[in-house]
Amino acid sequence: MFTGIVTAIGTVSRTEGRGDLHAVITCPFDPATIDIGASIACSGVCLTVVERGADGAGAWFAVDVSDETVARTADSRWRTGARLNLEPALRVGDELGGHLVTGHVDAIGTVASVEIVGGSKRLDIDAPAELAPFIAEKGSITVDGVSLTVNAVTDQPDGTARFSLNIIPHTGQVTTLGDLAAGDPVNLEIDTIARYLQRMQTLRTR
Repeated sequence: MFTGIVTAIGTVSRTEGRGDLHAVITCPFDPATIDIGASIACSGVCLTVVERGADGAGAWFAVDVSDETVARTADSRWRTGARLNLEPALRVGDELGGHLVTGHVDAIGTVASVEIVGGSKRLDIDAPAELAPFIAEKGSITVDGVSLTVNAVTDQPDGTARFSLNIIPHTGQVTTLGDLAAGDPVNLEIDTIARYLQRMQTLRTR
């Protein structure tokens, strides 16, 4: 379980095929604090640490990414040189600064536009139709592992939804969201509460 509050940015330094995709990610963490078997959210994807260490480039940890995970997430996140938003798993007693995040990506969205508004950036993101019922104005959503508040939602004729977010300068600097441009894919995870409310509503109307 996570909160969507990113603590560092890592970089995919190496990948190789070992049945699954094996990725080595450099990071600013103290390797002594990275436990083998621990969960780390990598741009919104919960992955298990299988190796860790440090070298001339600094600390690193390795994860195995299944074909299923690669297929359901933005594939650009698994390329050498890709920058990833990192968040270790929530510990009992930690501050819940964002919202409860599982690290299970629901779908891939696409950045429709980026606009400077004051000192912040407004992102408009297109979400697929299966996610549209779960996105609500002033509700929470996770984009590439970052907990954000939805400013507005517009339902499209084809059943998809376009929603807008405000990225303040601090968030843009400490996450990869400040680098996003129109056309970029992003990992989306809907709010867990919205998921259960939608399920309850579906059962009530049967």
